[in-house]
Amino acid sequence: MAYRLQSGLATSADGWGRWPAQNFKPAARSRFGFVTRTDKSAGERPILTMSLSAVTVANNSSSATSLTPECIHCGLCLQACPTYIELGREADSPRGRIYLMRAQQRGAIGVSDSFIQHISACLDCRGCESACPSGVPYGELVEKAREVIEHNARRPFWSRWLRAFVFERLFLSHRQMRMAFGLLRWYQRCGLQKLVGGLGILKLFPGNLAGLERLMPDIRNRTHHVALGAVFPAQGEKKFRVAVVTGCVMNEIFGDINQATIRVLQRNGCEVVVPGGQVCCAALHSHAGIMDTARKLAKQNIAAFEQAEVEAVISNASGCGAKLKEYGTLLADDKDFAARSAAFSRKVKDIASFLDELPSLAKPGELKLRVAYDDPCHLLHAMKVSRPPRNLLLSIPGLELLELATPEQCCGSAGIYNVTHYELSMRILQRKIDDIRSTPADVVATGNPGCLLQIAHGLRQAGLDRMRVVHPVELLDQAYGGQNPA
Repeated sequence: MAYRLQSGLATSADGWGRWPAQNFKPAARSRFGFVTRTDKSAGERPILTMSLSAVTVANNSSSATSLTPECIHCGLCLQACPTYIELGREADSPRGRIYLMRAQQRGAIGVSDSFIQHISACLDCRGCESACPSGVPYGELVEKAREVIEHNARRPFWSRWLRAFVFERLFLSHRQMRMAFGLLRWYQRCGLQKLVGGLGILKLFPGNLAGLERLMPDIRNRTHHVALGAVFPAQGEKKFRVAVVTGCVMNEIFGDINQATIRVLQRNGCEVVVPGGQVCCAALHSHAGIMDTARKLAKQNIAAFEQAEVEAVISNASGCGAKLKEYGTLLADDKDFAARSAAFSRKVKDIASFLDELPSLAKPGELKLRVAYDDPCHLLHAMKVSRPPRNLLLSIPGLELLELATPEQCCGSAGIYNVTHYELSMRILQRKIDDIRSTPADVVATGNPGCLLQIAHGLRQAGLDRMRVVHPVELLDQAYGGQNPA
């Protein structure tokens, strides 16, 4: 697709799209340096292009089916897109980004600064998929576009080093992850964080380093890690054997949620296995377009959970669960793993879905709380899970469930989006905080670690510290007599 300028509008050659020309000018750079050469230099080396017509999705019979994503340009996705709502630009909407992808695919545009900016500005929240009447697999498309960027972008040395360290070392090593969070605990415990904040040292650095530092949770006393390789017996009669995904960041910051998950499963007749060979789920790698590493991690996880010989694979982090559920798609073209990945994905269950599907749930005790539930994007839009978390909360006597006005809207966390696009992330978060503020809730419940951190940060900034932010399974565990979530 080629674009021509006409009366200040960028018009597509097929005559459909007419967008303000400024929407296609290079925009601000993201923090991790997602910047490349311009179209002018595109001929310097071969460019990896994407094929929008060659997307494959593994169906329930484990076979791969061709899927041609037919965007009909209806625009129903626009008001489901947080970046379009905030920025009002067509190129920052799902429809506009698909046009950019197609234009790049056809060679009409290169992997330019503008292309990278608009694709990178997507939260990959998948809200557009729920709104789309044609079933366009937008999340898969944007990850393919980011893979194109990953193979073609020219980044500064420091950016390449940082990405390599984070994605190829830190997230691939439980030991290094434990060390990194150990340093963070020391930073908070020894008083250095308080000193740095009091002196305003971080404000002297470029960017939003001070804001990013405020996003960090207080983990001084969070050392409740779940040991890999452990097996926890069922309470009473053993009815199921299940495996729990501990997550990488989840087990360091929210190990208490992992422990609550295990206790609730035990209480409901599950023997719980924590496979020792499990690694990062690859969600962040996929969102960043680092697909070769994502496939490698997926294969390691499949092998680890196969050895556990379980009936279900339980996730309590929706971002992780959604990616695990999509291993069948990720490895659909791998002849050795296509069938195995599809079989694995069928076993993946969010903790709320698994408990909601049990013939009977162990009866919880009373909790007199007013709880506002917020849907994590990947749980709602990718895994299509809406009612089960609410059903679990409603099963607790005395608990009053409050509905937000827009629980389906993204909070702006989106993996590491609040790091790479801090200011826009905070603008999106403000809408969520305003929604929560309008309720008389004592507690906000949501089922994803990034959402827990983001919403808690927003409530602190808004002076709403009285509201706790917890995982739904923590409330159920508390009702069973477990720990009171902090």
